[in-house]
Amino acid sequence: MSAHAPAPIHTQTNPHPWYGILTRSNQEKLACLGLEERGYQPFLPVYKCRRRWTDRVVNAELPLFPGYIFCQFDHRRRLPVVTAPGVAQIVGCGQQPAPIPESEIEAIRTVVTSGLSVEPAPFLRAGQRVRVTYGPLKNVEGTLLLKKSFTCLVVSIEMLQRSVSVEIDPAHLESL
Repeated sequence: MSAHAPAPIHTQTNPHPWYGILTRSNQEKLACLGLEERGYQPFLPVYKCRRRWTDRVVNAELPLFPGYIFCQFDHRRRLPVVTAPGVAQIVGCGQQPAPIPESEIEAIRTVVTSGLSVEPAPFLRAGQRVRVTYGPLKNVEGTLLLKKSFTCLVVSIEMLQRSVSVEIDPAHLESL
């Protein structure tokens, strides 16, 4: 399946689970084409962004998950997948591929085809130590806190056992 026109998932036509596939550096599209040539229907979610070059600004389509594509296949017959051009390995635990829930793939597919502005975001969990990467709080470290629909950075003074929180855009955080 191409990066540009994801089709709906039909579990009747492909009963196999989804797997994440790690690609070689910047070879997501090549891996998709290689898998399509072998009869698979890979899914490469992309987003549109504006890139500034020295002489112009261009609109580009970039992978939403750089270095990864998704594909349904029988993990017992994975040799054609791992030998496809651009494919580095199947994501898993040890030598065993780990399936991705179809609901997660469907959610990503829905977001990508919604027409809304989509971009990658850091994977963060409440209680995790984070550092601010952008803005007036750049390089400040603290703990991630989720309050209703807000993301907050909690900065503490251990000696006083006191903390302060500030609302922050999660896109400006990185995990420590």
